[in-house]
Amino acid sequence: MPLLNKVGTVSADGPGLPSLTRLRLALTVFFALDGFIFAGWVVRIPAIKEQTGASSSDLGLALLGVSAGAVITMMLTGRLCRRFGSHEVTVACAVLLPLTIVLPPLTHAPLTLGLVLLVFGAAYGGINVAMNSAAVDLVAALGRPVMPSFHAAFSLGGMVGSGLGGLVAAHLSPTRHLMAIMVIGLAVTAAAAPTLLRRRSPAAPERIRPTERPAERPRSAATTAEPAPPHRLDRGARVLVAVFGLIALCTAYGEGALADWSALHMEEDLHAHPGLAAVSYSCFAFAMTIGRLSGTALLERLGRTRTLVLGGATGAAGMLLGALAPSVWLALVGFAVTGLGLANLFPVAIERAGALAGPTGVAAASTLGYGGMLLGPPAIGFMADWFSLPLALTSVALLAAVAATIGFTTRHAATG
Repeated sequence: MPLLNKVGTVSADGPGLPSLTRLRLALTVFFALDGFIFAGWVVRIPAIKEQTGASSSDLGLALLGVSAGAVITMMLTGRLCRRFGSHEVTVACAVLLPLTIVLPPLTHAPLTLGLVLLVFGAAYGGINVAMNSAAVDLVAALGRPVMPSFHAAFSLGGMVGSGLGGLVAAHLSPTRHLMAIMVIGLAVTAAAAPTLLRRRSPAAPERIRPTERPAERPRSAATTAEPAPPHRLDRGARVLVAVFGLIALCTAYGEGALADWSALHMEEDLHAHPGLAAVSYSCFAFAMTIGRLSGTALLERLGRTRTLVLGGATGAAGMLLGALAPSVWLALVGFAVTGLGLANLFPVAIERAGALAGPTGVAAASTLGYGGMLLGPPAIGFMADWFSLPLALTSVALLAAVAATIGFTTRHAATG
């Protein structure tokens, strides 16, 4: 009797481990592509800021376009995933995202920049909800807490994208650089899309009930409260989804802040060379990649609660060093420690929300989480104008500490 493949329809020879492995590889590629494209935009922010003549506040308002586009799309993407399938929506958004990355360098005013970033943010928000929904289904099918590995791919893509951006910044204009990224993005999508499209993802009513899922926690089943079916959530489950979304918001705020402001902090406050300044986000992304690659083993050993608390505390300490360090190299160490600390908080939060409520839970938690990532940069911009950029960046440490506190107070819901 063939086993039911939660991540897609049953193939003629059964789903099998090789089938799930191919699907996991394809999803990993899309996560890496997302990080690569986003980092390509991030490292060109200083050049585009100068091109548009934007002040810190103007740039913060323009970046709000990314936030608005992403949040609006995330609210709709959960419904699209339930209707058409998360695999199909992932592929569609993976086509749109590289097409929109070429728009920002074509602008010459903050208002125009904000409008094109609205479109870019819509594609970015859509692919993140769709990918995470597909990943939650695959995590449940595999029966292991492998969610951090997908986010490790995002971080690795960000590291490669920012590192490459630092190398070509002095040789290619933002337009040519981001156009090359567009071509790469479309080529990678064309190569990876068939694997997802051959395995149609289930709609919400077809999802296996929690009692039928393989074990998805690293510790004893006795510590886990049984989640409600995604299409009949009670009030308590909805509150838990919001709580996990809040954890995601607190930690993603830091990732967005470092992505958009670390290079400027290095250049303006520590007088680093532009090439070295671009490497600052690469250090953060590399450390986050290492932390997420070891995330499955960490979750199996420590459980979710200890991972959340330890990660939040480490991230807070690292960001204080990165923001207030008097030298370039100490700041880079601080950014790396921050990446290690924040690495697994977001994946755990999204996975738990998805386990509770399927694509709806992923969409809700992602809206809060990526909203934090995308609303953080404009908030940092305003605080930088009111106070200073180093002081503004300490808000990342504060929210990391808040995430650790929430993780401890919701330790029973976090199951482990």
